[in-house]
Amino acid sequence: MNSRTASRGSARVGLVLGAAVASVVLCTTVSAAAPGTASGVAGRDSAARPAGERGCPLVYFDLGETLVHTAEDGSIAYRSGAASYLRALRERRITVGLITNVPSSWGTTDAERAARLKKEVDAKWKGSVPFAWEDFDGRTLTPRTEAERKPAPVLWQRALTEAGPCRLVFQAETAEEVGGAASLGFVPYQIGQPHRPAFLPVGLVQLLGHR
Repeated sequence: MNSRTASRGSARVGLVLGAAVASVVLCTTVSAAAPGTASGVAGRDSAARPAGERGCPLVYFDLGETLVHTAEDGSIAYRSGAASYLRALRERRITVGLITNVPSSWGTTDAERAARLKKEVDAKWKGSVPFAWEDFDGRTLTPRTEAERKPAPVLWQRALTEAGPCRLVFQAETAEEVGGAASLGFVPYQIGQPHRPAFLPVGLVQLLGHR
């Protein structure tokens, strides 16, 4: 095989993979169960908003080994590509949240547990760019009891109840958590997989609010 043929073959493979990612995401969106009908967005008291307005879709993430990585020395930093991905979502006014396991003993409310989480992460943070906590604006769901820890469905169910009409996405590093979210109607995306974008492409995320 000559270099020109190989180049054309690589280009075709790239196009096929891109189309496959789009197909999987959009097909999952169409077949996913509709989110809960309660008004408001997690962490806010605003009324439910029509699909397509700011806040739809709503992208939830796991935190550890999804957006951040803990090194062997205990330091914490952004996972490769995570900071720029969050920035791209922010620039497009796409609402984001966290659904993450922390000890239930860290507080009696999500806000208290989230504050302790921020303190723990910031104390071990490495890098010149701090974690973008402000992007999440109170949308951090954490276990109220140890029995609510993922992969138990409680945290995802709470997100669905609070999301109104918004299409929900969940991105994490493990197939178990992604599968758990998908079974409840989230658009799932397992990050860090070979031959796929590190995170669900922002353009596809935008499309989900119009499906």
